[in-house]
Amino acid sequence: PVHPLWQSPLTIPGGTRQSPINIEWRDSVYDPFLKPLKISYDPTTCLHIWNNGYSFLVEFDDSTDKSIIVGGPLENQYRLKQFHFHWGAINDWGSEHTVDSKFYPAELHLVHWNAVVYPTFEEAVMEGNGLAVIGVFLKLGTHHQGLQMLVDALPAVKHK
Repeated sequence: PVHPLWQSPLTIPGGTRQSPINIEWRDSVYDPFLKPLKISYDPTTCLHIWNNGYSFLVEFDDSTDKSIIVGGPLENQYRLKQFHFHWGAINDWGSEHTVDSKFYPAELHLVHWNAVVYPTFEEAVMEGNGLAVIGVFLKLGTHHQGLQMLVDALPAVKHK
């Protein structure tokens, strides 16, 4: 399905790994050989929050392997570069991706890059195995203390 704010599907060429995707539950296949994804983040690598004009990004020091993911389907470890959120004007939809055509109020993307194979994030972005993004669907719920710390900092980046 096309996001309600988008008039037509994206037509940018780039193969079969394009966003947005609709995850179809009935087509999902369990892989018993898939190893667990290990997430190891060091909060001291968080650098700053900035506004890029349409969202805000929380950026991390990715010069070392202090905040990484490894395992799962990944052949190498990947360094955390930044995270950002997608959200909508109303609570019914805001996620970039869908499950069985259902939108979620928001989606968190944790963006990592393959520093084993590529010397810079900018070079990794251009390659098929350069990035690994963890997408987390968010829904409305009770107050979340960890997210509140981030929300409290947002007035400082009100403008691009």
